Amino acid sequence: MILASLDDTRALAQLIARRCLAGSLLLLAGPLGAGKTTLVQQLALELGSVAAVSSPTYTLIHEYPTPLGWLVHCDAYRLPSALTLIDLGLDDYLARSRLVVVEWGEELLSHYPQAWLLRLSLVGETRRAELWQGDILSL
Repeated sequence: MILASLDDTRALAQLIARRCLAGSLLLLAGPLGAGKTTLVQQLALELGSVAAVSSPTYTLIHEYPTPLGWLVHCDAYRLPSALTLIDLGLDDYLARSRLVVVEWGEELLSHYPQAWLLRLSLVGETRRAELWQGDILSL
C-alpha cells in the first residue's frame, strides 16, 4: 500500500482498527521518518481517542484511553532488544488493552506469532506499507 498522503495513512489506520480485536499486537518496522508515530496517531483517532499522541522514544510506553479499550504505544528504539518489553509487562498490557503497538518491535514476532507486522519504507518522498499477519511471515 502506498502512503502518499495523510489520507492514505488514515485509510490504513481504519483498516487496522476494523481488524483488531481486544489484545491485538501490531509491530512496526521501518527507518526513522517512515511514519510509524503518524500511523499510531491515526490509529488513536480511528479507535476514538481524543488524546494527543506523541512518540514514546524516551518514556518507552504511552497509554491512550479509547471507547474500545486502551491503546498502548511502545517504542523499542532505545532498548537493547525489543524483547525487553516483555520484562516491562508487555503481556499485562496485552491482557487489558484493545491494541498494543510497538515501534521497532519486529524482534517480538518470534514470541508473539499472532502479532501483525507492518513494515514501513520510504521510496523517495512516498511511504510504503506492507502488512503481514505474523503467523504467515517467514523470517
